[in-house]
Amino acid sequence: MSFRLFELMLWAAGYTVVLSAISIAIGLIIGLLVCAAKLSSARALSLPATLFISFFRGVPLLVQLLLIYNLLPAVGIMVPSVVAAVVGLSLCTAAYQAENLRGGFNSVPRGLIEAADMVGLSPWQQLTRIRAPIALRLTLPALVNEAILILKASSLVSVVGVIELTRMAQNLAASTYKPLLFYAVAGGFYLVICWTVAGGGALAERLTKAGRA
Repeated sequence: MSFRLFELMLWAAGYTVVLSAISIAIGLIIGLLVCAAKLSSARALSLPATLFISFFRGVPLLVQLLLIYNLLPAVGIMVPSVVAAVVGLSLCTAAYQAENLRGGFNSVPRGLIEAADMVGLSPWQQLTRIRAPIALRLTLPALVNEAILILKASSLVSVVGVIELTRMAQNLAASTYKPLLFYAVAGGFYLVICWTVAGGGALAERLTKAGRA
């Protein structure tokens, strides 16, 4: 493989990381909102949240991407394919992250909430100082695992015309007639990226535990 072709693969790997990171960040914000709605006692909030989670967890991501890619132009919204890809990845991961966060919030010891009530903390103070930090710490492994899954699932956005790592490998394999080489390189890049994310998550978990000691 020439250095120029390796540069193209490296660029595509970086593009995949950026695309996935943006989707995961947006998904976390949406996931927090969906989680809050799911935990709400108001059915007008909890029911739409339940339907959102059921749809985006029940429909394959590939189908979601194709639906969004074709739906946006159909309703008059013309956007680049990468925007449709980010929307699809973000909504999909939001559903999974909402369920992870819900489990974390439900695992916060009831005694801590009762103690917060006794000392006069407002609901917002309880959320920001007690419930959210504990829930995020409890769900950190699951959130890291979801980030890895989205990184790997980002290869599906190639079907809507986004040139990320998998699509670049396909293009170079077709032009050079060396599919084994480029798919092996792509696999190596995915492995390194996922190892890095997993290592960062493990480090964050250790630091979190050390901070509690």
